[in-house]
Amino acid sequence: MSTWIGRRTLLGAAGLLAAPLPVLAAAPKPRVAIQTDHGTIVVELESGKAPITSANFLRYVDAHKYDGGTFYRASKTKGVKGAGSIQGGPPDRVRRFAPIAHESTRLTGIKHRAGTISMARNAPGTATCDFFICASPQPYLDAHPGGPGDNQGFAAFGGVVQGLDVVKKILALKADGPALYPAMKGQMLNPPVRILSMKRA
Repeated sequence: MSTWIGRRTLLGAAGLLAAPLPVLAAAPKPRVAIQTDHGTIVVELESGKAPITSANFLRYVDAHKYDGGTFYRASKTKGVKGAGSIQGGPPDRVRRFAPIAHESTRLTGIKHRAGTISMARNAPGTATCDFFICASPQPYLDAHPGGPGDNQGFAAFGGVVQGLDVVKKILALKADGPALYPAMKGQMLNPPVRILSMKRA
């Protein structure tokens, strides 16, 4: 009798082990709507692959620090129509949070393709809040270990899911404003495109 109960218990346990486990739904990737005076751009963040950069961006969004900012730069690829990137950030008066650690594309696997959103920086580890969106593939912005000089690339952290046409429209605008640095000559939007608001979508 006890042997039968033991076998029955074992069989029941085996049945539980064989039963399919419920599939847990993956948490949705955060999205941010960037409303400009030229249209709305919606970006989806790769918070799982680039957690530091995504969390930093959302910190500025949730604090409304981008509201009233601008897209101020249009970096056009010479000789290729519609290729390049646009760069934006909060108003100058906004207090920045501390710089964040650099998340290399070599580690995240997020490449600079059409629609990719990425952080602007000087040296690696200096990024705060200014960002850019690629209107076309720009693989030279990825990390290239072994290359000369600063080969760490830029920290891509998501991509456009709606409004890539707005990105291209902004890129095509007049960009003859005064340059902050010689390398930016012919890239400063005139006038800049206003960021009316940025909030989670």
